[in-house]
Amino acid sequence: MSVQSPTQSSWLRSYYFVRALFSIAWIGAAVLAQGQIAAASLLLVIYPAWDAMANLADARANGGLAANRSQMLNVVASSVMTVVVIFAVMKSSYAVLAVFGLWAILSGLLQLYTGVRRWRIAGAQWVMILSGAQSTLAGGFMISRSVADAVPTILDIVPYVGFGAFYFLLSGLWLTVAAYRQAKA
Repeated sequence: MSVQSPTQSSWLRSYYFVRALFSIAWIGAAVLAQGQIAAASLLLVIYPAWDAMANLADARANGGLAANRSQMLNVVASSVMTVVVIFAVMKSSYAVLAVFGLWAILSGLLQLYTGVRRWRIAGAQWVMILSGAQSTLAGGFMISRSVADAVPTILDIVPYVGFGAFYFLLSGLWLTVAAYRQAKA
C-alpha cells in the first residue's frame, strides 16, 4: 500500500475545501439569480467549466492526466458538457436539467472510480465514493424531472451542488483531522 506525501495530502485537503467553498458561493449566487435568465444561464455554464478546471488542477497535482485517467475523462466530459449547457440554455430549462442530469451521472461515475482508485493512498475517500454514487442517482432524478410538467429552474440544481459542497467539506475536514492526529502521534 502506497502512502501520500505530506505535499499531496495538503493539496488534497486544500482542493476539497476550495471545491466546497466554490459550491457554496455558487449556491448563493444561484439563489440570487433566480428569475434572472442571463445570470442563471451564466452560472449554469460556469459550474461544469469549473468542474473541468478543478479536475485538471487535481490531476496535474497528482501525477498528471496520464496517471489519472478517470479525471482526464472527467475534464473532457465537463468541458463538453459546458458547451452543451450553452446550447441547452438557449433551448429550454428542461434541456438544461436533462443535460445536468446526464453530466451528473457521468461525472459521478468518474468521481466514484477516482475515489476507489485513491482509496489505498488517501484517507476520506469513502466520502468521495459516496458523493460519486449520490451524483449518479441525482443525475437520474434530474433527468426524470426534465420531462415533468413543472418548469425547471436553477434552483432544481442547487440540491445537487449542495450535496457536492457537503461531501467536499466533509472530506477536507476528515483529512484535516487525520493529518492532525498523525502529527500528534
